[in-house]
Amino acid sequence: MKAVYVSGPSDVQIKNVERPQVGKGEILVTMKACGVCGSDLEKIYGKYSQPSMRLGHEPSGIVSAVGEGIVDFKKGDRVFTHHHVPCYSCHFCTHGNETMCQKYSETNLSPCGLAEEFIVPEWNVSHGGVIKLPKNISFEEASMIEPLACCVRAWNKIKFKKGDSIAILGAGPTGLMHLMLSKVHGIEDIFCFDLNDFRLGFAKKFGITEAIRSDDQDAYQKILSKTSNRGVDIVMVATGSLNAISQAIDFVRKGGVVMLFGVPSKDAKMSLDMSKVYSKEITITPSYAASEKDTNEAFNLIEQGIVDVKKLITHKFDLTESAKALDYAHQGNDSMKIIITNSETLN
Repeated sequence: MKAVYVSGPSDVQIKNVERPQVGKGEILVTMKACGVCGSDLEKIYGKYSQPSMRLGHEPSGIVSAVGEGIVDFKKGDRVFTHHHVPCYSCHFCTHGNETMCQKYSETNLSPCGLAEEFIVPEWNVSHGGVIKLPKNISFEEASMIEPLACCVRAWNKIKFKKGDSIAILGAGPTGLMHLMLSKVHGIEDIFCFDLNDFRLGFAKKFGITEAIRSDDQDAYQKILSKTSNRGVDIVMVATGSLNAISQAIDFVRKGGVVMLFGVPSKDAKMSLDMSKVYSKEITITPSYAASEKDTNEAFNLIEQGIVDVKKLITHKFDLTESAKALDYAHQGNDSMKIIITNSETLN
């Protein structure tokens, strides 16, 4: 069978590997759709800060085999699979830091989500890492449960009120998911920033306050003019750009929140005026990945039609075109969410 690997910097290869054999408590899934994520691109084209170099962690598909002892799933089930599942009992988990759990980082799909078939380990299967899909959710929509869950986690970590304002720095797929969640939470003024004019134009379709180029010298004044000279309540940094963090400190109001959501490169360092952070009493909060609580919340938002993730899909590629798909996503000239599929028919 075919599986996609990072073979070196900017080097994606599709390799023929042996079909994995399902073990006790495991399930084998035929991948039907898998989203391309910014962390995948960082692994290929940047210096990813996490040890795993497996590609594809947003897969959905059909159960093709079940291991001994499996009773909750059967061959033919349509499923979403989470690649990491925590222990729920360690010090990190009991303090709400599930994504810091050692077990969380140890669990993963094999060989990866970007493969014709992959194994979901016993731990994931028995600890809520697999969700059965209703017929009203397509495989493409299901492949967006994981990134939406990451966004949900970020919102669950900050305080906000209906009618607040937000600046979203980075209008890529997750940036637009944050835009959608802003609407769900009743955020009133939404400013989107990016250097990509296509993505700024895409954001305008959602009825935001203003789309602004990140290099606009008047950006700060534009925000002040529409927030009673306060600045925004929330800045969502949905990019790995360190310059965006500096902008966030300027854009946010006194007592506001800066959420660090985008994936930085390994060993990324920056100089920050901490006196400004202190005197403005800014809360800076990072958010990494998603827990099962966030995943189920994201699933419900999609199932109930509250967040229409289909609107973000601009391109689809076959698994055999994975290198092209990943490069296309990296360029980002006229794309938003890119989905890699393993079949011409998605049911």
